[in-house]
Amino acid sequence: MALRTENSALSRRSLLRALGTGALLGGVASCGVPAAYVPPNERAATDLSATDKRLTWANWPLYIDTDDADETRRPTLEAFQQRTGISVDYVEEINDNDEFFGKISPALMNHRRTGRDLVVISDWMCARFVRLGWVQELDRARQPHVTKYLDPLLRSPAFDPGRKFTVPWQSGITGIAYNRRRLGREIRGVSELWASDLRGRVTLLSGLDEAFALLMQGNGVDITRWTADDFHTVCDQVEEQVRKGQIRRFTGNDYIKDLSSGDVLACQAYSGDVIQLRADDPDIRFVVPEEGAELWSESLMIPNLARHKANAERLIDYYYEPEVAAELAAWVNYVCPVPAAQDVLAAAKDEETAALAEDPLIFPDRAMREHLAVARDITSEERVEFGKRWNAIAGL
Repeated sequence: MALRTENSALSRRSLLRALGTGALLGGVASCGVPAAYVPPNERAATDLSATDKRLTWANWPLYIDTDDADETRRPTLEAFQQRTGISVDYVEEINDNDEFFGKISPALMNHRRTGRDLVVISDWMCARFVRLGWVQELDRARQPHVTKYLDPLLRSPAFDPGRKFTVPWQSGITGIAYNRRRLGREIRGVSELWASDLRGRVTLLSGLDEAFALLMQGNGVDITRWTADDFHTVCDQVEEQVRKGQIRRFTGNDYIKDLSSGDVLACQAYSGDVIQLRADDPDIRFVVPEEGAELWSESLMIPNLARHKANAERLIDYYYEPEVAAELAAWVNYVCPVPAAQDVLAAAKDEETAALAEDPLIFPDRAMREHLAVARDITSEERVEFGKRWNAIAGL
């Protein structure tokens, strides 16, 4: 099992921010697309899977295992192709949720094929596709490993009860990162971001979908059923902290360099980034606050009129085999949606690989899991109003 060293590559999210694409780019504009709901009986095309052994898969950069000696090779994907005889055209074309929405929405709203059999996008954007009826229901009879091994915490988000249309590819946690040595104390709760010894040394995430849930949890809100009042309360609080000078700035993944340099002592952060940061600076800590933290996913979906649906379903199920999920987790270092992969990694002969099984940022332990929740998504009706207010605060 190949192990990616933690500082051998940019994280996927770091790359996206380096490219300058914000999660809210086009967020309001894309909601201006006229509603074009597709009823269930118009979503399927003739499935050619039985005779045409191929599929096209659109994914993000740096989001699958590669061979250390040859980065053009993807071991788990090659193994699937050899086992099944299904050829996979793997395209790293997704650099931003809204950008990709704009790329394929004209075909979907006009009932045309996208040319893709499988896509991976963030769950808040998956929600939009599900509401519009732009993705096909998955045949769980073809996916026994998904049925058996999908993490119970991820099985039934508000936008897709029972995960009928989506399956998590990888997951992660939005929590708080801080430098224990420079700060000189622990951070345990969201409210501690507003402590006087952190004035001007705190950053928040700039993207609405990335930032709001953790801040609501700091107020004791159940983020699975938050309200508009909860959102505006958070905005009021953040505006006050901006006026006080508590918040240094709003960031994408560039919080990484601020935290590493010491310009920032505490910030909203993604668990996958902190795994990499710790490799260079063990004083950097990641905390799931006492009030809770958001568990998010980026998920696999099959667009309407895909011509190789059964092939795509077979590939999804393949990645839910614990051995395969473990190999992927060892490389990408996100929260693995297949808890059974933990035992596979623990049994690895390589000590560094086996140690990943004990990392709670890849396999959250029981105590951490009790504090994780999947936020309900922002509806299309809410997004224009909420986006306008949040963007004004964050300076977007």
